[in-house]
This record gives sequence, structure tokens and C-alpha cells, in this order.
Amino acid sequence: MDQEKFTKDSMPTAPESYWRDSVTLPSFEALKQDIDADVTIVGGGITGITTAYLLQKEGLQVVLLEGGEILNGTTGHTTAKITAQHDIIYDELIGHFGLEKARTYYVANMEAKEFIENIVKENNIDCDFEEQDAIIYATSDDSMQKLEKEYRAYERLGIKGEFLDKIPFNITIQGALAMKNQAQFHPLKYLKHLASSFVENGGKIYENTTADTIEEAAKSKVVTRDGYKVTSDFVLVCSHFPFYDKKGMHFARLYQERSYLIAVKARDEYPGGMYLSADQPTRSLRYAKMDGENIVLVGGEGHKTGHSTDTMKHYQALENFARQTVGIEEFLYRWSAQDIYTLDKVPYIGRITSNDPSILIATGYKKWGMSSSTAAARLLTDLVLKRDNPAQELFSPSRFDADPDFRKFMSQNMDVAGHFIKGKVEGQSKSLDDLSEGEGAVVKINGKRAGAYKDEAGEFHIVDTTCTHMKCELEWNNGEHSWDCPCHGSRFSIDGDVLEGPATKPLDKLNSN
Repeated sequence: MDQEKFTKDSMPTAPESYWRDSVTLPSFEALKQDIDADVTIVGGGITGITTAYLLQKEGLQVVLLEGGEILNGTTGHTTAKITAQHDIIYDELIGHFGLEKARTYYVANMEAKEFIENIVKENNIDCDFEEQDAIIYATSDDSMQKLEKEYRAYERLGIKGEFLDKIPFNITIQGALAMKNQAQFHPLKYLKHLASSFVENGGKIYENTTADTIEEAAKSKVVTRDGYKVTSDFVLVCSHFPFYDKKGMHFARLYQERSYLIAVKARDEYPGGMYLSADQPTRSLRYAKMDGENIVLVGGEGHKTGHSTDTMKHYQALENFARQTVGIEEFLYRWSAQDIYTLDKVPYIGRITSNDPSILIATGYKKWGMSSSTAAARLLTDLVLKRDNPAQELFSPSRFDADPDFRKFMSQNMDVAGHFIKGKVEGQSKSLDDLSEGEGAVVKINGKRAGAYKDEAGEFHIVDTTCTHMKCELEWNNGEHSWDCPCHGSRFSIDGDVLEGPATKPLDKLNSN
């Protein structure tokens, strides 16, 4: 870490994750030939790496493909809370799925926490793993009523919880609900060990290898953008948003949100615990270790991807909250993350269709990927090895419950249609001559909608703003300097490279003539 880049009075100009900056990860070559394996895993985040680690230990030959660098997606930009307290959810799960399935959800996530803890202890991994209580607090009467229902759900499910009437910050609350014995850690220090162990035991990782499609057969073939093929008995799609969507069934049942974090050296001593607001806009607090000292991670400000173009305002809102709650002695980092939601708030983990046992997916963790992804890795491993797992039915991707799925399905797809039409009729916001250095905007090039960014050297980076996934028009994200899709959440760099799926193909580059 370069300490000279930190300033006491201003937020860092460029987004960068503390997790990524504080660890050196191994690098791997791209795939350059056709190969065979028992299992192909697409996606080098926590789900893919944990599943690869588990299956390789079971004696299977596993190949992992990553479109960019491993651990550079949501896993590298998380808050890294390992908890089964996923906002206010258990009262809703009981009402929608019933008591037993709600309990299954809780047990799967607690077993995931215990799994991580055991791996850390057994391998003596230095990853700042610490048990902490997870605390959700209410500042309004409405949220307080929801917390009271949630506490009753805890009691019915046997969850160890505690009601609090105050928290150790300058925040006036109606009440708070603590889930005991949860945890936090440095996710990349943990996963670096798993990735290294996987490779040492014969596993193969290929970076900068984008999976484009799957040729289904008795042995399926994952076909990369460069035309190489990996043939295997099983394909596990762990690429955050599934790059392969048979019959288009998942694009309409998932949506993506972005949220924001800042890391600061706090003026006040942090009291411990992991905190989340029940009210909107969301506020999240936890501490982490940097060079032996505590720093504070402040997160929140979630919104659908592509629905907020002035994203710097979200960082500024977190700055104001941090000053009020913990004080800011020094700014350290700012970064954002992308999370996927299912319609019923429960992840899709399992066979992509009920009658196809060889292609499996894992997605839709909301903002709770550390526990959910580990639960997913354990379930995917059991499915490949044909072992029973009590969470299989709950997480099945082929489920579709009428309430609340149907209403959310209709609402989500009407929203997509609205943004599709809006993007097609909306005019440009600026001309090329109007752009300042470091600024991007929608412009017209030869009468066609385009996206232009003017870099610090005065050079223009111009792309076609039509998303390569399903032809929606992209919007400029000024906080991350990216082009974001308001329909399904794909994101692209200033030069058109894919940053987030479901898109797999880059944008066309244009010139200003």
C-alpha cells in the first residue's frame, strides 16, 4: 500500500478496494488450447474458488475460468461480513416459504460461517477472522415494528438474538436487534490460501479467459470468446450474473444493484460489532485491520445499476455519515460493489433446469455473498458428488412461487421496458467540445448516440452506448468512470471492455470523425 496517496481532508479521486490493495494475488495465464476436465467452473470469485477447492479435494480434476483476474469482482469489493443476518428477512421467509425452509436458510448460512472458521483454524490462515455480533437498528417507527416481528421470527427459529435499546454511536434509534456469534474477515487473504491450495493439488486456473457459451452434450463444452473449449461432465456457472441462460429464464428474474463503501481512519475508537440500518438509505459499519490498526468501513447507498448517474453523491453521503458517527481523521479508500437480487430474496443455487443435472448455477446473494457463496459451494459440491443436501429444494433455480415472485416479475420487467424505451428516445447531454478532462457523457457521433470520455491527457474514448447483452442504452457512471446498463446491470469500461455481466461482448469503439 502506498501511504503517500492518502490525504487527511479529501476522498481518494479514484475508486480502489482496500481488500485488493492490501494483498498480492497470484496471476495465471489465459487458456490457449482445448482441454478436458471432470468439472469446469466459470467465475473466479469466492463461490468458484471455494467450490474448486472442495471438488479438487474430493479427487476430481477441476478447471476454473475467469474472464479477468480472480477475486476482482464483487468478492474483492465486499464488506466481508460473514453472517446469517441478511437484513430483516426471517419473518418474510417464514411467511413465504414456511418455518422449515426459513430454518434451512439460517442453518445453511450458519454452517457456512462455521466452515470458514474451521478452514481458517485448520490451516492457520492469517485473515483477521474475528467473531462479532451483527446488529440491525431501526430509526423509524415503521422499521421498529418490522424489527419486533423479526425478533419473534428469531424466537420461532431458535436464532440466538438480543433486543437492544441503544447502539454506541451518535445515532438516535428506536431499537436494534443483534444476532450473536457472527464474524468478519479479510476475504482475499482467506481466498488466496484456497486458490493456492487448489492449484498445488493439481487444479487449473485460467485468467483473462471469457466463457462465451456452452455446447450441451453428454459431456458439455464451455466455449471461450477466443474459440477454445473445455469439455467436462459438469459445468458450474459461478460468474456472478450467469453468462449462460438457457431459454432466457434468469435474465427476467434477476436484477442488479450497486452500493458504495469508504474506508477511513476514525477519530473515535470503534466499539466493535457489525451494524446495518433497517431504514433507507442503508448504512453499514464494521472495522478492519490495516497495518495493525483499526480502520472503519462505512457502506450503503444502494440503487439499481444504471439508475444513478451522479454516483459521487453516494460517496459524499457516506462521508457525511462517517463524520457524524465515528469522525474522520484520514480518508483511505473508496470503492463500490455490484450485487444480484432474485425476486424472492433467496439465491438460485443448483441445476439450471430441473431435468439437466450437468449444468449448475449459483447467483443472487443480494449483499450477503460471504456466507451465501460458501453455502453455495457446499451445495454445488454435494450435487456434483450426488450427495443429499437439505438446502437443495430451497435454493433450486427452477422454483417459481406465485407470491411474491409474480408481482415482482411483472414490476421488474416493466421497469426494464421503461428504461429500454427511454434510452432510445433520450437525446445527448453534451457535445464533445463541452467535455472537461476526466468527464464522460452521452454525445452524438454522425447522428448516432454514443458515449465519450475525455481523459486527463485530453484524448477521447468513444464507444457505442448500445449494450451488447439486450440492446438497452447505457448511462455514464461518474464515480466509477464506466458505462452502466439500467436494464440488466452490465457495465463497461471507457474503452468498452466488459466489467460486469450478463454481457460478454465488448462495446464497439467509435471515432470522432
